Amino acid sequence: MNLLSPDLDRALGFTITSRHARGRLVRLGPVMDQVLSAHAYPPVIERLLGEALALTALLGTTLKDAGGQLTIQAQTENGVVELLVCDYKAGELRGYVKFDEDRLAEQPSDPTLFALFGKGYLAITFDQAVSGERYQGIVPLEGASLAAAAEHYFSQSEQIPSFVRIAVRHDPGEGCIAAGLLLQHLPEGEEGRERLHVRMDHPEWEHVHALAATVSDDELTDGGLPLEDLVWRLFHEEDEVRVLTPVSLQRGCRCNIEHIRDVIGRFPADQRGEMADEGGMINVDCAFCSRIFEVNAHSLRN
Repeated sequence: MNLLSPDLDRALGFTITSRHARGRLVRLGPVMDQVLSAHAYPPVIERLLGEALALTALLGTTLKDAGGQLTIQAQTENGVVELLVCDYKAGELRGYVKFDEDRLAEQPSDPTLFALFGKGYLAITFDQAVSGERYQGIVPLEGASLAAAAEHYFSQSEQIPSFVRIAVRHDPGEGCIAAGLLLQHLPEGEEGRERLHVRMDHPEWEHVHALAATVSDDELTDGGLPLEDLVWRLFHEEDEVRVLTPVSLQRGCRCNIEHIRDVIGRFPADQRGEMADEGGMINVDCAFCSRIFEVNAHSLRN
């Protein structure tokens, strides 16, 4: 990596073996801008989507199955946000937010999580391509941020002590940067010994948690600070910190005309006719990339 260039659109995993901890750092730059370019989001929604994409990258890059997919989706009730969905697959990220402009206009410049989502829930879904298994955890959207909701998810669903810090930065005239740190305490797992995840006050976890908590938003979003250097800055006093192979990230929307034609072609001919306009064209709108795909209903199989 050329350290003279900004360290953006990468995820870096690391382990602190003696403390039974693992972590992951992610920083999004051009990928974030590409996702945002599909819609003219106001600053509050832009920041929310940035947090959601950083969280998606933190969780998605932990997948060992190369073809696996991680999806986070907010289920909301009486909030500003009507739909938030982001997913990760094979290094590609995408995300979209649908929101009520009138309700947003009634909110202060920094609305609470409850104001944005109302009585909301966050669904985190892991799809394993090799085994075909699907695992989903659902937690209330409570606390001050999506990062707090993610910590609650790991505590409740996984019973793993976790620290999550997410920051979004958009300086005037500059691109948007979204970044995050995930640190988790792992069970030792040896037979006859207590599994660490049942002890939230374990001294080893308290130690690495305290170190991780010193990270600042400026450090997370500083593209001039390589992720490897940030790991060293936080945990250089540990006996050994192993840095894993980094993952490059890019914006990817998996919609394409061939896939859309295949999906629509599975509907009965009469239903396809109902979808078509007067000219016989079926218009499919992809919310992720804000593109409209046109399919000639008469060109599909019967």
